Amino acid sequence: MSSRERVLGRVRRALADVVPDDRPYEAAVERGYLREHGARTAEQTVELLAENLADYRAIVHRCGAEEMPDLVMRLLAERGSQEVLVPPGLPPEWMSAADPVRIHDRAVSTPHRLDQVDSVVTGCAVAIAETGTLVLDSSPDQGRRRISLVPDHHICVVRVPDQVVSSVPQALERLDPTRPLTWISGPSATSDIELDRVEGVHGPRTLEVILLG
Repeated sequence: MSSRERVLGRVRRALADVVPDDRPYEAAVERGYLREHGARTAEQTVELLAENLADYRAIVHRCGAEEMPDLVMRLLAERGSQEVLVPPGLPPEWMSAADPVRIHDRAVSTPHRLDQVDSVVTGCAVAIAETGTLVLDSSPDQGRRRISLVPDHHICVVRVPDQVVSSVPQALERLDPTRPLTWISGPSATSDIELDRVEGVHGPRTLEVILLG
């Protein structure tokens, strides 16, 4: 008898006294969890997002539409960025005051070439306040998944309050599951068994979030 047959035999014996249930999975499994934890106004939801983003070591900025170009210019200048990766549908006014070389998101760009880019600026699909999570769905203002994973510095713009939801269930209602989704909770980080934190292993070392009001 093979290991596979032994394991399957144990599973069959364990399920021998289980009454069959032909109901659909959605009906058989109770889903009584809360859609959000606590009642908040739109302003309070944005504040919670900012708090949780900062807790994950993202750098949070706030501005209005008029201040946006100057803010992006300042953030890139402080970083010393010479080349900036730009998705095809990024609103042009966001970069209107910045002067680094703009590298466009192209299918022919190799990972090595993307790794040479200093920064990337994107929008997002939705931001989740309770978890401090940004979700990108590869829309034109966000580009391919890889452009937010290879460069070491990511500036992500969240339109508030329109793109902010309280919880993961609310975010899932807005997202298309057939699109490639990137869920970002702070800068890229991992820890070994001794809990030594290392940043930048599988994504940007620095994440800056602009809450655009």
